[in-house]
Amino acid sequence: MPLNLSLMKILPAAAVAVGGASAYMKFGPDVEARLPPTRKLPYPPSADFPDLTHHHNVMKNHLTPAVYAKLRDRVTPNGITLDQCIQTGVDNPGHPFIKIVGLVAGDEESYETFKELFYPVIKERHNGYDPETQIHPIDLDPSKIKGGHLDEKYVLSSRVRTGRAIRGIPHPPMCSRAERREVERVVTEALQGLPSDLAGKYFSLKNMTDKEQDQLIEDHFLFDKPVSPLLTSSGMARDWPDGRGIFHNDKKNFLVWINEEDHSRIISMEKGGNMKSVFERFCRGINDVEKLIEQKGWEFQKSDNLGYILTCPSNIGNGLRCGVHVKLPKLSQDSRFNDILEKLRLQKRGTGGVDTAAVGGTFDISNLDRLGKSEVELVQQVIDGVSLMVDMEKKLEKKQSIQHLIPK
Repeated sequence: MPLNLSLMKILPAAAVAVGGASAYMKFGPDVEARLPPTRKLPYPPSADFPDLTHHHNVMKNHLTPAVYAKLRDRVTPNGITLDQCIQTGVDNPGHPFIKIVGLVAGDEESYETFKELFYPVIKERHNGYDPETQIHPIDLDPSKIKGGHLDEKYVLSSRVRTGRAIRGIPHPPMCSRAERREVERVVTEALQGLPSDLAGKYFSLKNMTDKEQDQLIEDHFLFDKPVSPLLTSSGMARDWPDGRGIFHNDKKNFLVWINEEDHSRIISMEKGGNMKSVFERFCRGINDVEKLIEQKGWEFQKSDNLGYILTCPSNIGNGLRCGVHVKLPKLSQDSRFNDILEKLRLQKRGTGGVDTAAVGGTFDISNLDRLGKSEVELVQQVIDGVSLMVDMEKKLEKKQSIQHLIPK
């Protein structure tokens, strides 16, 4: 089933400020007719086509002159253009660790308005998933997880996170100041209703004291102003730190980031290897936040074919990144390491994030897929894959062969 935006297309920006997602019901279908489907520019599309000669991102693979000519003059109901969506991929040719997408969605409607580009990018990035014909599964039942307590001699910490976007408000690269502040208000009000074990405090980056900032840095919770060209080119760093903040519960194992790359990022984490416990907390937290959002008359962006909708096409579906910091000094030196990761549908990063290198053979290992597989499937995939790699590491420590353990 294709993305259904029939209601979203009639939502003017004013509706956001006056009462949440339900406010668009006050406006009739004739509103859509007043929204300009295209813009008029003085130059032909060929004069505007970007130079992608030295690029190797996913967007470049599908942005032909013909596709650009077809899409350049379109705008979403929020006035977002194709050029705004591709700017990060134009400015950034590629990435040393992970092949970047090179494309962001300025709002929910971007995926449909520019689907001649977004859908092929999604299909390549998500292992052949076809948004024209497939339905994305959602499964937040942690009782289905098998095993899940990883060897803590090797696994230092475990985390599950996802993003959620508020329907009716453009995404962080292109939202206005008022819209960003509205996201902050909606989410922080909802967080006040969390149950006792998830209840905590919200820290506005703009109003944070030096003591609070130092403590959050020490706890590795604080996200800073984006400096990566991938993010700054897309517009995510505008007006920093206005409208941004961090919530964490009293136990500091459940966090919500507001207005970083997405409207919200919801995170469950703890030291050690008990991934099942982390996922159980994550599922309760994400379900509670969604219910509280809906009680206020709002809802998350979601469709049958794309799942939960976020800024970057790499994160649509469930937006989930299940990851561990794991010590693999022997295996990581093996020439087959990258091939093993690819076969397990896992990816590696440095422990300080995507732009950092591993230290002492310790990596951040997480799922590569987001779309076409449920949350339960991806968490299980990480548990099983990391367990297998830890077994390989133990074999290599004993100078034994791992050939029989390598996935086909």
